[in-house]
Amino acid sequence: MADKSAKWELNVPGKFYVDDQCIACDACVCEAPSFFEMNDDDGHAFVKAQPQNEKDLQECLDALEACPVEAIGKDGEE
Repeated sequence: MADKSAKWELNVPGKFYVDDQCIACDACVCEAPSFFEMNDDDGHAFVKAQPQNEKDLQECLDALEACPVEAIGKDGEE
């Protein structure tokens, strides 16, 4: 389970975030490229945009489910 106290600073503020458990597998970027991006320099993903509607929310939830190490959280500040 993702830990909001260990989330990357690159995450934009909001409900979704990626924490330091990320293994840079790219699953979230493949599932929701509008919301997740890879930081190739540091080798981890981060949230670049928060969902604005139900379709966006479903994409982010799909990315969360696809994460093999549960590095995506959805309990950040709204």
